[in-house]
Amino acid sequence: MKTAIVTGAARGIGAATAQRLAADGFAVAVVDLDQAASDHVAEGISRAGGQARGFSADVSDAASVDAAVDLIAETLGAPQVLVNNAGVLRDNLLFKMSDSDWDTVVSVHLRGSFLMTRAAQQHMVKAGWGRIVNLSSTSALGNRGQANYSAAKAGLQGFTKTLAVELGPLGITANAVAPGFIQTDMTRTTAERMGLTFDQLIEHQVALIPAKRAGVPEDIAAAVSFFARDESSFVNGQVLYVAGGPHG
Repeated sequence: MKTAIVTGAARGIGAATAQRLAADGFAVAVVDLDQAASDHVAEGISRAGGQARGFSADVSDAASVDAAVDLIAETLGAPQVLVNNAGVLRDNLLFKMSDSDWDTVVSVHLRGSFLMTRAAQQHMVKAGWGRIVNLSSTSALGNRGQANYSAAKAGLQGFTKTLAVELGPLGITANAVAPGFIQTDMTRTTAERMGLTFDQLIEHQVALIPAKRAGVPEDIAAAVSFFARDESSFVNGQVLYVAGGPHG
């Protein structure tokens, strides 16, 4: 049984992805800053017949990441799949955005993905097989009030393509999933920032989506599942927009 790490897996897209990969037959390391929340998701996976364990890590801190990956390898198995999903929002217009707003978002999304990948790839190299999936966003194309988030998500696309070039010869693929509007706690906070109810935001977004529905975390988990398979070995360095319509 191969081991998969999913970061930011205590809720939303991360939790759905952890559940999907467990259903696909992976032993899943449910990683989040919140240990209790990680344990809760892992326990749910175990009750459903899967194999999972919760782990706590601050993905923006190198020592925390290295310690977590070492512990995962020792207790659950050497990771061969990594899903870099951990993220935060600190939305604001540029002239209102603080240094902290910028640094926090870039640190969690971009630095966090770098640190997790650096720690996990050594196990993939030894195995001669690996899958890295980074969570980007349609915001990478630009989005008002998200200069920090957009920059980080665009950076992840460049990071993904470089990983594909460097690690491809070693049997490791790297791809990115770029969600559009997905109903999660994170997008609920976006509604609050905009002065809308969540239902109003959903209605507004659905009107713009050709598929005429909002996305759900399971939509993203399905895309990640594809990239994690043996059969996807010739798909490398790609950005898949899962947004109900054409992007990119």
